[in-house]
Amino acid sequence: MRSSVLDSYAVLVFLFRQPGHEKVLELLERTVGTERASLIAAPNWAEIRYMVERKAGAEQWPVVRAKLRALPIEVVPADELLAEQAGALKVHHKMSLADCFAAALAQQRRADLYTGDPEFHAIEKEIKIVWL
Repeated sequence: MRSSVLDSYAVLVFLFRQPGHEKVLELLERTVGTERASLIAAPNWAEIRYMVERKAGAEQWPVVRAKLRALPIEVVPADELLAEQAGALKVHHKMSLADCFAAALAQQRRADLYTGDPEFHAIEKEIKIVWL
């Protein structure tokens, strides 16, 4: 099984049970009981937090965070190498910086990237995208 990266779009779709959440659920179910967690870059984790707080209220973040931390999802720190790769992507593509971190992590780990965010069409020739 290939490694998988979730961008914030994918996690938010999963949390709010929007169209496409089934693909994320299926991925997480396949990952349970294996040594492979789905990956998410730290800047995307930050996006999830602020979006949950905006949509559901600040008091909901600790509850949502606990649920997410119980899932096979690993938050990957944004180290210098990942930041360099994200910056290089940002130079050449009209994407948000957080999306560039998700794409850079997928490149770095040779992983599939789960998203429904149309910004990723710009790089779908460079990384494998699983569209929600």
